[in-house]
Amino acid sequence: MNNDTQVLDIELQDFHPPRKDMLADVIRGLTADEKWLSSMYFYDERGSQLFDEICELPEYYPTRTELAIMDANIGEMCDLLGPRCMLVEFGSGSSMKTRTLLENMDDLAAYVPVEISREHLLNSAQQLHEQFPGIEVLPVCADFTQDFALPAAAHPPLRTVVYFPGSTIGNFDPDDALDLLGRMAKLAGSGGGVLIGVDLEKDAAILERAYNDAAGVTAQFNLNILERFNRELRADFDLDGFRHKAIWNPERHRIEMHLESLREQSVKIRDHVIPFRQGETIHTESSYKFTLPRFADLAAQAGLTVEHVWTDDRSLFSVQYLVVSG
Repeated sequence: MNNDTQVLDIELQDFHPPRKDMLADVIRGLTADEKWLSSMYFYDERGSQLFDEICELPEYYPTRTELAIMDANIGEMCDLLGPRCMLVEFGSGSSMKTRTLLENMDDLAAYVPVEISREHLLNSAQQLHEQFPGIEVLPVCADFTQDFALPAAAHPPLRTVVYFPGSTIGNFDPDDALDLLGRMAKLAGSGGGVLIGVDLEKDAAILERAYNDAAGVTAQFNLNILERFNRELRADFDLDGFRHKAIWNPERHRIEMHLESLREQSVKIRDHVIPFRQGETIHTESSYKFTLPRFADLAAQAGLTVEHVWTDDRSLFSVQYLVVSG
């Protein structure tokens, strides 16, 4: 155990996930035929603050709807997870929604938050350790899109359940979503399951309002990625030369976020000069929406069977419990 984990009273299992080469990623995306940027770069300190603001906006339904679904059905969810469950959360972040589960689950074997940011993971795990002293908290620093081993709990679990709240599964392109669900099934193993948030297809106007809020917070969030590159990569993006654009793509069942160049211009990033045409866009994020049958089919391809679905009364969002097939 290193000094940090001794001070924090918890033991970290660290798989030392490699840091992404931001410059290489950005240049690769901006020199593609259709420009793109990885949405992982949204979340610097300012981006994370802006996303928290987005979650409180009246137009942005997913967060409050998922929390309401959990509050209304938490007893049934906990019964399905059962006693002596090891709860493994992918991309645990601040574990806000997880607290609802931890407060209501009896005889939990262990809680395993999995996060790529070591410092954020340790801070969050320590807070949960202090708030829930009766629950063994076993943080794992890893990239959850790659294989990793689970830590050993002091009390061996009867089953493992992967928890993936929010609508994050929708941020993965279909092949990557299938791969991730397969990794969840493999990690949960025989008798295990997956508790997952899945955003549902709905009227396009509701979707486009959620990503084009009247206060312009989502626009600030999208443009902040350019500000981050100006600061960390010494780029010279003129933020006034781009505008936020979010559109519903019905053929691909997804909301797409773009940054549109308002004029012909060039941007310098270190030794690279990137030209932009007026109207050309950078694709910064996709958010796929599902019908219940289409998500069930995707889960089945990954070796998972939908056992239970909870939705709100408007069918905006769902929380689903999947079991490992066979």
